[in-house]
Amino acid sequence: MSDTAPDADLPLEHVHVAPDDGTDDEPAPAVFVLHGRGADEEDLLPVAAELPDDHHVVSLRAPDPLQGGYTWYELDLSAGGLESSQPDAEDFRRSLDLIVESVEAAVDAYGLDADRIGLLGFSQGAITSLSLLLEAPDRYAWVVALHGYLAESHADLDPDGIEGKPVFVGAGAGDRVIPESRTTAAVDQLESVGADVTHGSFPGGHGIGPQELEAVVEFVASRTA
Repeated sequence: MSDTAPDADLPLEHVHVAPDDGTDDEPAPAVFVLHGRGADEEDLLPVAAELPDDHHVVSLRAPDPLQGGYTWYELDLSAGGLESSQPDAEDFRRSLDLIVESVEAAVDAYGLDADRIGLLGFSQGAITSLSLLLEAPDRYAWVVALHGYLAESHADLDPDGIEGKPVFVGAGAGDRVIPESRTTAAVDQLESVGADVTHGSFPGGHGIGPQELEAVVEFVASRTA
């Protein structure tokens, strides 16, 4: 893959990376990348670069500045500390809508195959990805959600189209930002509504290590071959 300057006007700032070999003007698959709190659209590009090279990558920037990076939403800490946080409802709704609008705009702007759109999110991006999936499963061919949880606002959704949807959920055994127990609860709920969940627990804390990356690449490659 090679970086390209974004030549489309999407609702969210972004980086677009086109496939190395081109697509012969045919609609091509794509992965939309959603970074974590305090990061930016460049943060997960090394992860996306390991995915199948026939995919476009569209890495979106969250809308609100935070500590030199960006955030998808502020945290609702009313249930306790960081380990019990939930997305602020108003911020969360705004970001979900902006992402959907950006995906729709990118499909037209970059010639993407709307039936082969994946989501890859880390931390806040994972929480956001799972919520987007549950709101509209038919929009996404697969989802990778790393070190996230299922927001309470979406935990009871059981939408048409979720049956058999491929979802990879990764957790860190030593993650103190989003404890593995929250990730496991998301897995249980997704399985209960019929998603085809691949669950991995990996050494380390709140980050993507080599074993986790290898598992993600294997998952995506097996779903897009």
